[in-house]
Amino acid sequence: MIQYLDNIHHKDSKNFFLIAGPCIIEGEDMALRIAEKVIELTNKYNIPYIFKGSFKKANRSRVDSFTTIGEEKSLEILKKVGETFNIPTTTDIHENEHAALAAQYVDVLQIPAFLVRQTDLLIAAAATGKCVSLKKGQFLSPESMKFAVQKITDSHNPKVAIIERGNSFGYTDLIVDYRGIPTMREYAPVILDVTHSLQQPNQSSGVTGGRPDLIETIAKAGIAVGADGIFIETHPTPETALSDGANMLRLDLLEDLLQKLTRIRESIL
Repeated sequence: MIQYLDNIHHKDSKNFFLIAGPCIIEGEDMALRIAEKVIELTNKYNIPYIFKGSFKKANRSRVDSFTTIGEEKSLEILKKVGETFNIPTTTDIHENEHAALAAQYVDVLQIPAFLVRQTDLLIAAAATGKCVSLKKGQFLSPESMKFAVQKITDSHNPKVAIIERGNSFGYTDLIVDYRGIPTMREYAPVILDVTHSLQQPNQSSGVTGGRPDLIETIAKAGIAVGADGIFIETHPTPETALSDGANMLRLDLLEDLLQKLTRIRESIL
């Protein structure tokens, strides 16, 4: 996927690429601050970088869960991040109409795991000509992602990648089957979504839990088995984040992780 992004840096470094940012856009200052810090680190370790932030969260457990500071306001912030630092940006879309809207502001359209079988949504994303990342549903086998990828490529868009984010393990946990990464790499580049793979959904409180203490373990294993990219949601203070704080990586811990992952990547090349 990254070969199609003209504004991505370190493309020829042979390192894994990184998708990182807050779960949701909370404001311009925070988005710029997170992006600036991650760029400092990715430049240091020669990692191609795509900034991520949701302009709206539609998959919420409760009706009172935070969803957006404003759709167009959030998209404008994503655009500003991209233009300020000359980097690609990505956001997730949930409705067919969101594809053309978000494509005016970001470089990569992300299809959420719950919606990856929605044919019309995938076709709408492909029709924009933007890169499309497909999150594997928690309920899908790695082999079934072949058909999701084909929906994009059959729509005359070769710019597609798959994001692994764990499979449902009982009602309130997820597990990553690393055998699926080489399988899915036969269809498209594969990105391991480390932080969402550590969610603990369907809690009785209606607020998703998580295991951020295992971020390093999951990420190391993903690089070791050949993941092309790593997806990490990060925040200066996850405990105050407006969405998914329970499984995010604290921003000041990111450098140590990237340094270790870069060493693993170098060792397997």
